[in-house]
Amino acid sequence: MDTLLAFFRSLSVGTNPEYVLFLLTTGATAFLFALGVSFLVLAATDPVRRRLGRMAGGTQAGGRLANRILKAMEPVNRFLLPSKEGERGRVERRLMFAGFRSPNALPLFYATKTGLALVFLLVVVMSSAWLPQWSATRLVFVAMLAAFVGLMLPNYVLDHTVERRQKRLRDGFPDALDMLVVCVEAGLGLTAGIQRVAEELRFSHPELGAEFAQVTAEMRAGVEREIALKGLAARTGLEDIRGLVSLLVQTLKFGTSIGETLRVYAEEFRDKRMQRAEELAAKIGTKLVFPLVFCLFPSFFVVAIGPAVIRIIDVFRYLGEKVGQ
Repeated sequence: MDTLLAFFRSLSVGTNPEYVLFLLTTGATAFLFALGVSFLVLAATDPVRRRLGRMAGGTQAGGRLANRILKAMEPVNRFLLPSKEGERGRVERRLMFAGFRSPNALPLFYATKTGLALVFLLVVVMSSAWLPQWSATRLVFVAMLAAFVGLMLPNYVLDHTVERRQKRLRDGFPDALDMLVVCVEAGLGLTAGIQRVAEELRFSHPELGAEFAQVTAEMRAGVEREIALKGLAARTGLEDIRGLVSLLVQTLKFGTSIGETLRVYAEEFRDKRMQRAEELAAKIGTKLVFPLVFCLFPSFFVVAIGPAVIRIIDVFRYLGEKVGQ
């Protein structure tokens, strides 16, 4: 702290616009951070919120702490959350695809983005005391860049989480489809078949098994089967599951055989998997061009042509010595 104060005292502002811009940016950041902390403290010490929290009575200490943090963030949420419904819905869908189904997932996501941006910005400002050779313009640029990285990092983590989860669901879907065909053809109904598949996938593919178990729970709770199946497609975001749900909804609507429908879709899905595998295999030749050109060919040329080049250099050196004599 003393080092930071000495650094600010060493800045002679004068009429230099770079120093003015640096001080204004630092002051605005500190003001916003203090304002956010004050909102959190006031919300956490509100007696009405404390009484409501005691009446709610969380079952675990961690859950109570999370509820307190979320309640303390409520006054700041209107400044953090996007105002456009389209942007908010898109982020909510991405969070749902990643497996975050809590109603507080969206506020926590934007609070994390804002917190990381402020932390990265303050880290750059605090570390400026050890970088006296940096100008104020450069320091402001690096600070804004760090804040931008803090804002974008949660988006990257969320996209990576969605891709990994959808890949796991996609890998387990063929097994689930085959088991569902076997269960339905063995005489089980659609609800009982989905429940059996969820039990079988509980250890091999737990995430897909949990999705099927939720569908079964919704059906037993009185939700219509079409709505429960469409919810499965909406939660996963996979085209393969969406196609299966569309076929099952049409089958339930027109009263056709579910076993026959599942058998036909399983065959189509196997063909689709084979086409996808052939597509990936066809791309291997193109993807191998760059490693071959930049890694294998240079070493090959060094081994194959290197001795001949060295021999030619020796011959020309010998001829040059003869001519010089």
